[in-house]
Amino acid sequence: MEHLMSKEEIRKKLKTNFMMGLTEEEAKERLRQNGKNRLEDKKKESIIIKFLKQFNDFMIIILIIASVISGVMAKIDGTGDYIESIIIIAIVVFNAIMGLIQENKAEKSLEALQKMSAPVCKVVRNGKQCVIPGEDVVVGDIVILEARKLCTSGLQIDRKQ
Repeated sequence: MEHLMSKEEIRKKLKTNFMMGLTEEEAKERLRQNGKNRLEDKKKESIIIKFLKQFNDFMIIILIIASVISGVMAKIDGTGDYIESIIIIAIVVFNAIMGLIQENKAEKSLEALQKMSAPVCKVVRNGKQCVIPGEDVVVGDIVILEARKLCTSGLQIDRKQ
């Protein structure tokens, strides 16, 4: 219901100053009390679960079934020639290992990209505008919003010019 409150009611509720913003000490205390301003990280799957998920594909399941049928047929015939079954299973396991390695590399690359492109925010602290990491924004911060326009080339242009 904050959208129905007056400016003075919001100022009192958030214990902030619209002109000066929060002091560094207030911001640090609020950050300590409320934690970082970020979404919870999704729990990572264990390597075993990731490995087993590599077998969750229609063609892989068909290959495993073919391997089992080949092994059963070799047993029924009495030839004891399980080489086809072993080769099929080896290919499926090799494929799963390669998929797991690629998935881990992709996750690490994505994490590195996220760290490189960490969002920042312009706020008023101690009466001055400063740029802080987005995760350090706290309740009561005065956030400065700026309009940016994208050119057809994709470059950003500041509207303050």
